[in-house]
Amino acid sequence: MADRLLFTKTGRARYISHLDLMRTFQRAFFRAGIPLKHTEGFNPHPFISIALPLSVGYSSQCEILEFVLLDGVPREAVPRRLTAAMPEGILVHSCYPAERKLKELTYVNYIINMEYEEGRPQETETALKNLLSRDSLVVRKKSKKAKAGFTEVDLIPLIHSWNIQCQRDAMTLSADLRAQNPGLNPELIRASFCEAYPELAPDFVTFHRREVLDVDGKPFR
Repeated sequence: MADRLLFTKTGRARYISHLDLMRTFQRAFFRAGIPLKHTEGFNPHPFISIALPLSVGYSSQCEILEFVLLDGVPREAVPRRLTAAMPEGILVHSCYPAERKLKELTYVNYIINMEYEEGRPQETETALKNLLSRDSLVVRKKSKKAKAGFTEVDLIPLIHSWNIQCQRDAMTLSADLRAQNPGLNPELIRASFCEAYPELAPDFVTFHRREVLDVDGKPFR
């Protein structure tokens, strides 16, 4: 049976790319003296994978890494030893057996915070509600597989639920989005909002992955 880590990625670590993060974990396992199963062949490397790669610049409190722990190190010792070998901003919270299949990971809850330097326009909340309440919201999404270099995607079926909270200088959207097959990057929601209402475009936007969920809306582990 495979094992999993639950870890957070915040602060300066937000700017570590997916490939660099994989290398960071490989080095951290080695430095921490934690033996892993390796792939077979002429160039064996540690068998590790991250469930849902996170976009550069996004923070997260619910990242999942899968690997195969060999005998010799108890699971309860892994978080402390790995965190000590990690760069600032990556904190390993738990290590546990992978009892559920990754295909059961259905939704991701994102917090999208839109900030306005000179105060939030009053129309922003209504505008965002109108956008997300449409029957259809088709956008162009970059695609390496498509001959044209992009494909058209309807965002509405990929948005499971959402909630908006407003402050004087910001508007925060909490949304449960489809995680995979296909998944929805919250950046497309921001881009759609700015395209539909350019006069209401925020000055600064942050994206935070708060939780990964199963089909029933419960935390996936």
